[in-house]
Amino acid sequence: MIDAGIFAALTGLLGLIVGSFLNVCISRLPYDYSAVAPRSSCPHCGTMIAWYDNIPVVSFVVLGGQCRSCRAGISFRYPAVELLTGALFAYVAWNTGPGWETVKWCAFSAIVVELIFSDLETRILPDEFTKGGMMLGFLLSPIAMLPAGIVTWVTLLLHPGAKPALLSLLHSLGAAGLLSGGLWLVGELYSRLRGKEGLGFGDVKMVACLAAFLGLESTLLGLMAGSLLGAVIGLAYIKIRKLDTDTYELPFGSFLGLGALMAMATVIAG
Repeated sequence: MIDAGIFAALTGLLGLIVGSFLNVCISRLPYDYSAVAPRSSCPHCGTMIAWYDNIPVVSFVVLGGQCRSCRAGISFRYPAVELLTGALFAYVAWNTGPGWETVKWCAFSAIVVELIFSDLETRILPDEFTKGGMMLGFLLSPIAMLPAGIVTWVTLLLHPGAKPALLSLLHSLGAAGLLSGGLWLVGELYSRLRGKEGLGFGDVKMVACLAAFLGLESTLLGLMAGSLLGAVIGLAYIKIRKLDTDTYELPFGSFLGLGALMAMATVIAG
């Protein structure tokens, strides 16, 4: 059996590579560009980036955070995404070991990291990660099963002989439907009362994605943590920058993503 430390290190290296791909998605998907083609190029001079200048983290350090051709600065977002994804992959692997749990939570980590930075930069949450992530969460729920919760107990009352895999799938489906539907209703009521959009539909789809992976109770925990972070950090930022609270749009998806990662840690630990 593979040593836990080696497995975590190798999974962390995989996370660095996945993080590099997430950077491409963050830069392209909000603008409806393909994440596959063409090859990556410098946004300033248009020069195609050679493979040896596209090694996660290492290339940024070697190049001093600048394009080799035009010397324009490279955003710190690139190594940040790679390092965060690598660290999350290593954390998951260390705590869960080889198996479907690691696959599930590494996939979840990658999805959430993309959504955090995409919303932070563009206020757009790409369907490829919200809708696609939700479907992946449903598919993985009977394999890497959700812990029992309210939805599970209600299902058992209605169908006492239900198998654990089915209970987990129904928990995933129920949590996604209940929480995304509830959030949509809150946003709709706010819009009607205030006459302006309170929540984007992308946030609703993101909640459905998170709930498909985390289940009802853990997603609620993530929602509360994300809302608290948004209230404290977001309002402090608005006050420091002296922005208009009526017009400035907080990246709620970014704060929600941070809360979801905290919730994931509690699930793994528990």
